[in-house]
Amino acid sequence: MNAMTKRASGGLVLLLLAVLFVGATVITNLLLRGARLDLTANNEYTLSEGSKEILASIDEPINLYFYFSDEASRDLAPIRTYAQRVRELLEEMSSRSGGKLKLSVIDPQPFSEEEDEATAQGLQAVPVGNSGDKLFFGLAGTNALNGKAAIPFFQPDKEVFLEYEVAKLVQSLLQPDKPVIGLITALPLSGGFDQTTQKMSEPWAVMQQLDDLFEVRPLGVEVKTIDPAVKVLMVVHPKALGDDTLYAIDQFLLRGGRLLLFVDPFAGTDTSGNDPQNPSAAAFADKSSNLEKLFNAWGVEYKADEVVVDRALGLQVQVSQTEPPVTHPLILGLRAAQMNDQDLVSAKLNLINIDSAGHFKLKDAASATLQPILQSSSEASVVSTERIRFLPDPRELLNDFVPSGENYMIAARLTGKLKSAFADRASQPGHIAEAAEPVQAILIADTDILTNRLWVQVQNFFGQQLVSPFADNGDLIVNSADNLTGSSALISIRGRSSSTRPFTVVEDMRRAADERFRATEQQLQQQLTETERKLGELQAGKSDENAMIMSPEQQAEILSFQNEKLRIRKELRDVRRSLDQDIDSLGSRMKFVNIALVPLGVIIAALLFWNLRRGRRRGALAGA
Repeated sequence: MNAMTKRASGGLVLLLLAVLFVGATVITNLLLRGARLDLTANNEYTLSEGSKEILASIDEPINLYFYFSDEASRDLAPIRTYAQRVRELLEEMSSRSGGKLKLSVIDPQPFSEEEDEATAQGLQAVPVGNSGDKLFFGLAGTNALNGKAAIPFFQPDKEVFLEYEVAKLVQSLLQPDKPVIGLITALPLSGGFDQTTQKMSEPWAVMQQLDDLFEVRPLGVEVKTIDPAVKVLMVVHPKALGDDTLYAIDQFLLRGGRLLLFVDPFAGTDTSGNDPQNPSAAAFADKSSNLEKLFNAWGVEYKADEVVVDRALGLQVQVSQTEPPVTHPLILGLRAAQMNDQDLVSAKLNLINIDSAGHFKLKDAASATLQPILQSSSEASVVSTERIRFLPDPRELLNDFVPSGENYMIAARLTGKLKSAFADRASQPGHIAEAAEPVQAILIADTDILTNRLWVQVQNFFGQQLVSPFADNGDLIVNSADNLTGSSALISIRGRSSSTRPFTVVEDMRRAADERFRATEQQLQQQLTETERKLGELQAGKSDENAMIMSPEQQAEILSFQNEKLRIRKELRDVRRSLDQDIDSLGSRMKFVNIALVPLGVIIAALLFWNLRRGRRRGALAGA
């Protein structure tokens, strides 16, 4: 009877715990409905202020259609995980929009109307498996004026751009017109007559990419005013610009325009000093460009007679048909380590090639900020442009080379409330003395970065231009223009970290165990070497007739080594076993936290919230 009573009591306790758990879950759902708490390390589920600002600016309903093929992705675990991440972001943005952003989640079945609609909206279907199934994983959007925009396919390796891309799509539906880029340049970016070849040249590949996405308007080099329709002013190799043009650039930036600027201390494509009658004159021509007056007003230091030399990043080039390639410390290949992975312009790029680039620095008294986008390595220094003007062998630059240890800023983002460089024109009508809002400008100290030879191969195939990039220069320029044409809210959205995070604690444990393992193995190898040395010494002292007979000392030495070897082998196994036990113990603790402590913490938070609301309600009733 006593045993039955105990079993009944135990069953009753379990039943009460189950009821309590279900009740707490119901209460939590009721009291905390709509409440959100982001406890991730990088606030992955918290929208940036820029996204919130864009959502708050929606004045007419926008429809978003998230297409994801559930059945076709059943065996693609990484895709399904990322799809859940995308859906959670879209739901968060929809809930933050106050009902103005309406989200529909669609699973397009094969040969269905939804599949046809996804294709018509511009989404891309990817074949998966051997059965020929098509995977849709994209986003389409429409506005009240039948405007359309789409993200054809969400690529998991570009997760850092996820929030930016979705916010950009929403903004494009708010402002459907193609952004206008004004172009001021002394270089033949758009093609023209080439004096060297005496033929018409094609537009540079980077201009073809920009023309696909923006409305590019050439403005010439003598400009007095800039049309307000211009969103971004792209200035490339400004040589000896007049004060009127400089003033137009100055006022354009201060009134809220965006600037994408390319200057160069030694532009290889500058042919302005070429003389067909005197070919040697080109070697003496000035190939530098500068905006000295504006730079001084902005607090930016740039020397038009200095180029960056980097012995760690130099590319291999052919300087002679009879010699092998050599390292050229002026033609540099910048890798991910030299790029700012927190800036959307340079995040996720792998290779940027530059040639004879300059560098920027912020002056001490500057009020603006200069954030690096591209930098040299610490194995760099600077030399005068006069030294590279007549340079038959680039290896000469490394003969007496001493690195400064400085990472030179080759491309940077300039922000701040700048003042006009033309205080003497304050009396002119409409003059702006200081920017009302922080300006947005991207400065790049190289124009050769735009040339085809450094990043792309262009071939003519039956009248079609086939472009094959081997570097990311084009992506950098398009990213810069795309980023600057957005609103201030869109520009403020930086790259987010990936939601796929490594088990750093486990990796640290494994790394420490490997170090112990290697140390123990090294100890065993040292013991073996020492034993072989001692055996050799004992063998050297024996006569020829006793050479094949093992002495008692040798036998003792071998036995000692075998015992030590067994001890070390056991220690190695203990190291591995200890690592497995530590990992299992960590897993057990994490299970306990997730299964027991987290639900308990949620229940306590719900009860406290409920008690707080009840207290407020009582206070309100007492006041009434």
